[in-house]
Amino acid sequence: MRYGFKIALRYLTSNLAQTGLLVFGVAVAVFIFIFMSALIGGLADLMVNRTLGSLAHVTVTAEDPDLPLLDTGAEATVLLARQKSTRAETGILDAAPFLSVINTLPSVVASSVQIKGAGVLVRGERVRQVSVTGLAPKDVTAIIPFETYLQRGTLELSGDGLLIGATLAADMNLSIDSPVTLRTNTGATTMLRVTGIFFTGAGQVDSASAYINIGTARSLFNIPNAVSRIELKLTDLYDADRVAKRIEDMTGLDAEPWTEAAEQLYEGLKAQSNTGLILKSFALVTIVIGVASSLMLSTYRRRPEVGIMRAMGASQSFILFVFVMQGALIGILGGAFGAILGIAVLTPLTPSDVAQTGQLPIDVAQGSIRLAIVLTAIGATLAAILPARAASRIDPVEAIGQ
Repeated sequence: MRYGFKIALRYLTSNLAQTGLLVFGVAVAVFIFIFMSALIGGLADLMVNRTLGSLAHVTVTAEDPDLPLLDTGAEATVLLARQKSTRAETGILDAAPFLSVINTLPSVVASSVQIKGAGVLVRGERVRQVSVTGLAPKDVTAIIPFETYLQRGTLELSGDGLLIGATLAADMNLSIDSPVTLRTNTGATTMLRVTGIFFTGAGQVDSASAYINIGTARSLFNIPNAVSRIELKLTDLYDADRVAKRIEDMTGLDAEPWTEAAEQLYEGLKAQSNTGLILKSFALVTIVIGVASSLMLSTYRRRPEVGIMRAMGASQSFILFVFVMQGALIGILGGAFGAILGIAVLTPLTPSDVAQTGQLPIDVAQGSIRLAIVLTAIGATLAAILPARAASRIDPVEAIGQ
């Protein structure tokens, strides 16, 4: 095999221009593979961060009771109109045991208990309807990374603290320490003070959401012993369906994954991923065709040499090894050069976490560089099998006679 490797290497170096051109073609295909992986990964991260950055991966709520059926006695049933149950109104009673179970799941990296309600902010003649969320001070940044979005003030939610979006603040002419009145849909009223202003880029969050201390929310919405929901962040957001199903089985609560709440986004991400897979497959097909055609030509040109080796006792397996080794060497060299080219070109480009409008979001970490090299080496080796089989079957008498 060592001798076969030397012959394969000699064949490749005997025509450096042709070998170099072939390796360059493989390297370009590998670069395309890495570029598409990095670009699609960056685009996915950008879409997720800008659309899911303010959403939980899984939302856990109290389970609604089954609809009752009324037997009319006339071989018919009447479906009663759904009424809000006591539990649905009060939310998840005694959430601590449920939370301790949920937090043991390895996929869960953050959880946040919340009180949700509706209300209006009033300042003078300016009135804005808002969605009110009560958060525990330790959970302020658990779901939404407010530390990234904060423009002014702090994230400390004291008893009268209020955290609002920049759009809402501008609409109501509010700034840090500005007083504002909150009236809830339960009829309660309280005076709050703006302690923080953020901007997420999500219109509804920035223009119609207000965050207050969970203790204040309990008092305003008259929910002393329960929480409205538990929101979760996961290590892998695409694992949300499985985690939600497991939470439902473990706790009996309703668990909604983000794939249901943002189904269109999920479908878009899947379509984007499938498109990238097709484009990367084309790159690999290009490698296979290029290597196979080049080695087929090399086999034809070297028929006399192959015939002499066969006449001197070289076995078919030896000839097969020589040409397969050429394909493997081309794949390894092309993969390595393509990876170096990909790293050199993509590293200076804009990372996905800081990409602005009109820029290509690139995530080099998702470039699948090792996978590209491995698949290229395998693809080039497999592409060499057909020419190698043709070479190993050459009749020595006919080949020498040519």
